[in-house]
Amino acid sequence: MYKFSSICVFCGSSFGTSPVYREQVKKLGSLLAENKVKLVYGGGNSGLMGELAHAVMSNGGEATGIIPRKIYEQVDHLELSELKIVDTMHERKALMYELADAFIALPGGIGTMEEMFEVMTWNQLGYHLKPLGLFNIDHYYDPLHQMLYHMYDQGFVKKQHLDQTVIQENAVELLQRLNQQEVTSIDKWE
Repeated sequence: MYKFSSICVFCGSSFGTSPVYREQVKKLGSLLAENKVKLVYGGGNSGLMGELAHAVMSNGGEATGIIPRKIYEQVDHLELSELKIVDTMHERKALMYELADAFIALPGGIGTMEEMFEVMTWNQLGYHLKPLGLFNIDHYYDPLHQMLYHMYDQGFVKKQHLDQTVIQENAVELLQRLNQQEVTSIDKWE
């Protein structure tokens, strides 16, 4: 049993170049449904985002999509447990963060990175103490991991902040490690 009942997942609205991304995202969606962990996500039906929500819903799980009106009017939609339409991207992210007990970033593009970094920043500044995991499918996050530790080496990030982010290549192990992860407040300026 997990200590979190909902996970916000950031992911691409494209499939990427490797079929392994889709395969692993389907596994994650099935795991969330089987373990009764509610998915909170961006509300879209395309790419990995849609694949994940479809896997959750088709396995009897719950998914809440949060989508800005502008995007809602441009994309197709899945039948979800709940779809919330908001006016801005800022509202979308704030509501996603509020509804989630933990976060996972899947492979994705600029939007995925922006959301993931904002969660890391909020943790670093003490706005929340919720665990974040990077689902390192096919070593997608290896270059980012190197960059983050380069930031540490250069004195811009504390190692304790970096160590609070779980990086894992296996969905089962990712969820287990997120469940065990203790996120503590660390003074950024000390």
